[in-house]
Amino acid sequence: MKQIGLKDKKRRAQWRNYLSAFNRAHNKAKQKLDASLPLLEHINELRKRLFKALGAVVLTTAISAYFASQVIDYLAGPIGGRDALVSIEVTENIAIFMRVSLLGGLLLGMPVIVYQIARFVLPGLKKNESRWLFIGIPFASILFAGGMGFTWFVMIPTAVPFLTTFLDITTQVRPQNYFEFITKLMAWIGLSFEMPLIAFILAKFKIITGKQLLKGWRYALVGISILAATITPTVDPVNMGLVMLPLCGLYIFSIFLAWIGGRN
Repeated sequence: MKQIGLKDKKRRAQWRNYLSAFNRAHNKAKQKLDASLPLLEHINELRKRLFKALGAVVLTTAISAYFASQVIDYLAGPIGGRDALVSIEVTENIAIFMRVSLLGGLLLGMPVIVYQIARFVLPGLKKNESRWLFIGIPFASILFAGGMGFTWFVMIPTAVPFLTTFLDITTQVRPQNYFEFITKLMAWIGLSFEMPLIAFILAKFKIITGKQLLKGWRYALVGISILAATITPTVDPVNMGLVMLPLCGLYIFSIFLAWIGGRN
């Protein structure tokens, strides 16, 4: 009987140890979970903002698709209109339609995209920083549209005749190649025109200074050269120069705005 009683005591002690160990593990897991909750909340908030931005782009792309045919006619002007284009693939025409619609959707949806990004970072900003962020939202769309306008009215009229008449060889232009060149150039230059605004906001947040940008002009020049070579379809100095000159001007303007933004 005594042996049975001792065995029962040992068994109960073992179960108490198991429960105690389980309780300690549970408490540690709860502490880790509580510590990770802010990160999970940030990830969930980012997911919501991204879905809203994506929904806005889908909506604006659908609106842009309604006018895509007229936009295609307008964009085909420098090459001589639709009659100057030769399609050789079954899906080529619909691919052009979707590309132009998406570009228009991005342009129309840019305010919403920037607003959603601003709302995500807003809780971590001070009151004066939040004010500058919201001031920058409309300017982001204006600069993007300005970059696209610069591409259309300055770069395209120079680049298209140069590329199609080079070596005096008759060029039959494919719609896919032409519209890919046009939309890619307009999108990249439009995004590049955001550089001064980004520099100003970062300077306001004390992340960069105009002095830092001025000291790093050599690295910026190399980066601009690489970006210009990526954007342009050829490496000829004419087209690369047309891209590099405005980008260099934007960098200089960014230094000036960063200097203003860094002042108290």
